[in-house]
Amino acid sequence: ARRRNAPSNNNNGIGYGHSYSSIPTQAAQHEYGTNDIDVLKKQSTPSRTFSSPLNSLPLEPSAEGIGSFFQSTAHLTEGPNQPYYRDNFNDQPHTCSFGTMEENGIWWNNSDQAGTIMACMVWILLAYSAFTFTALARSGGIPIFLACVYVILCVMALACHAKTTFTDPGSVPQAAVPNERMRREMGTPDSPLSMCSQCQTFKPPFSHHCRICNRCVSRMDHHCPWMNNCVGVGNMKHFILFLVYTWSCSVFSLLLLGWNYFMCSDEDCAFNVFLTQLVRLVTILSLGALLFTSSMIMNVTFGLMTGIGTIDRLKKKANDTIGDAVEEPIPLKDVFGIGAYWTFLFPIDPIFDNYDQVMGFSTPQRLLREETKGDPMKKMNSPSGVSKDMLYS
Repeated sequence: ARRRNAPSNNNNGIGYGHSYSSIPTQAAQHEYGTNDIDVLKKQSTPSRTFSSPLNSLPLEPSAEGIGSFFQSTAHLTEGPNQPYYRDNFNDQPHTCSFGTMEENGIWWNNSDQAGTIMACMVWILLAYSAFTFTALARSGGIPIFLACVYVILCVMALACHAKTTFTDPGSVPQAAVPNERMRREMGTPDSPLSMCSQCQTFKPPFSHHCRICNRCVSRMDHHCPWMNNCVGVGNMKHFILFLVYTWSCSVFSLLLLGWNYFMCSDEDCAFNVFLTQLVRLVTILSLGALLFTSSMIMNVTFGLMTGIGTIDRLKKKANDTIGDAVEEPIPLKDVFGIGAYWTFLFPIDPIFDNYDQVMGFSTPQRLLREETKGDPMKKMNSPSGVSKDMLYS
């Protein structure tokens, strides 16, 4: 629960962690009457406006205008049993610290030394292959343009690797509660609710507790030591992109080196002794990476098509219940988001159509915002059991 912050002289309504659900509605007109509405109009900053029941909020207001508006009308519109509440809840940590706990602002699994070493090895090997192709281009063994393409693929793979490593995979917070759909189906055999014995919190469906990260992860697929992180709903897109770009690097290098080996017939494209040793090592690395990423891509594709993650699939195979699976395929929009198609190719956090449904859980603050979004005059006894008084207590 959050305690309401009292209005202060330096509170201009614009700041980190502060947003206001203070859009007047027809219900507010009925509540306060014409005289109070005229007061709200006079105390707002005059500028270009949009059509609204009060026609009082500017479309392009200044910071001073917004601050004065909220300070002067807070006693009329905010608080318990009022049409608006001050939404100052921020579910993101403020501290600049590394870790996997809720208070850590930067997600980083620093408890697994072996995973840290393996994650660093990925960077070293990809950087080595990029250096080799740069040296081949400088010696004239391969075209410069093709070397540039390979280096770009390596950079994209490393960017996706870093994004996967430092992105919260979907950890379940202590305040997690069932989302709207789960509450409607609460108690049914198809939607059982469970608690994590380790975290002592709500455990969404298809989530698992990772003993390395020491957190429950929503829709957890597996813990990848090469990423030094879990792969879950929060970073699945970045993990898939890493596999695709690494697979592309392997195929591109094998094709390019194979073409040079079979098609080179003069000394201009021949490698010297030093470059030959570099190329041999890159060939071995490319073959290994191709086999590994191909198997992982097939594994992830199977998980998306069946809705069964790696951990769940192994459990079902061990219990011989893989044929009784009731999971549904995972839509691509629940992995890559609903943004523009060009964002699918870059390690950009996806924008989900229904965040709570994709994550598998919600929080009391998000539930209250959703329930009061259409009717801000809702006061007590909301369907979720959450009221505005709970946020102020």
